[in-house]
Amino acid sequence: MVAETEIVCLQQSVPVLDVNVNNYFRKGNKIEEIQDIVTVTPPVSPKSFNQVRVSEPVSTDLCSSQVDIKPVEKIPDVSLESAVLQFVPSIRSGSFTDIGPRRYMEDEHVCIDDLSSHLGPCFKFPKPNAFYGVFDGHGGPEAAAYIRKNVMRFLFEDVSFPQSSEEDDVFLEGVESSLRKAYLMADQALADDCSVSSSSGTTALTAMIFGRFLMVANAGDCRAVLCRKGEAIDLSQDHRPIYPSERRRVEELGGYVDDGYLNGVLSVSRALGDWDMKLPRGSSSPLIAEPEFQQMVLTEGDEFLIIGCDGIWDVMSSQHAVSLVLRGLRRHDDPEQCARDLVMEALRLNTFDNLTVIIVCFTSLDHREPSPPRQRRMRCCSLSAEALCSLRSLLDGNDSC
Repeated sequence: MVAETEIVCLQQSVPVLDVNVNNYFRKGNKIEEIQDIVTVTPPVSPKSFNQVRVSEPVSTDLCSSQVDIKPVEKIPDVSLESAVLQFVPSIRSGSFTDIGPRRYMEDEHVCIDDLSSHLGPCFKFPKPNAFYGVFDGHGGPEAAAYIRKNVMRFLFEDVSFPQSSEEDDVFLEGVESSLRKAYLMADQALADDCSVSSSSGTTALTAMIFGRFLMVANAGDCRAVLCRKGEAIDLSQDHRPIYPSERRRVEELGGYVDDGYLNGVLSVSRALGDWDMKLPRGSSSPLIAEPEFQQMVLTEGDEFLIIGCDGIWDVMSSQHAVSLVLRGLRRHDDPEQCARDLVMEALRLNTFDNLTVIIVCFTSLDHREPSPPRQRRMRCCSLSAEALCSLRSLLDGNDSC
């Protein structure tokens, strides 16, 4: 006689926490030029803040590779109020770059997870606060390198950047105005700096976070994509002359599009620099540095933001990128590793450009959505009659069957 007994084995996984902390310095009221990529850890428990407004989404003209992307929707007041009362983003980020198949690296980027700590006590912003930027150069690396080195000066010294402890409408309008002025000022500075070739230019996408408020400014074809409950939402419009809205603007200003290139030369319709295409100063050029803005309130459904250069988006859709990062975060919860995985995926898909990616997470390690429990594994073991008798004797405390 043979009896069968079921033995249940339950396996559990334990998360691993990696921490990377860098120190940054500031001298008096003078903001130092950025020499290296910056990462600052945000405070653990930011205070709560008042409700903020959401801007209307920018109009988009998407190519066929972007049809799976849903536009930003205005958040209803009721759900917004609930989200504002309950959700405070806990910011952390990771980045990765690769030269790709190109001979030279022309990309630059900046990551500042704690803007207040980087700028010093003279600046007062809603918490948490952060700043990110990707600058994709062309015609040589000088323009992108110049912008990365001086971006903090353009934003916080050369323009009157607003300061407030709350994200009210006045503050938010001031942020947008300051960003616009900084972009145009940086464009003019490239014309004045003799170390930057007039044929060198760069696209620029920046993202700022103040409390629950996110603002993206873009000039060029870098892209910011939000993951909201697993779905990709574009927070920027690629500025390429082949898209109808940009083509109309280009042609109205006397330019033309030849085989997808602005005036037969440039594949983007907005950029900083490239002054050989904008001269003489004061003239109406079809190539402009004016950024477009997207702004919204973050809620607990917003998991992370991807900021990447066009080398990423040339070979994959926004949803593809979001799904890849989402799987990575569920597995190891490391945004830097996710950025690397995204770059490796673009290389696997045969991108032909430099590659730069920033991943900004809005939830802390302690507040991750729990992974679904693993299904129990059951294994059947056969016992002989003699073994079963011995087991029963042991359980009953007897010496015999």
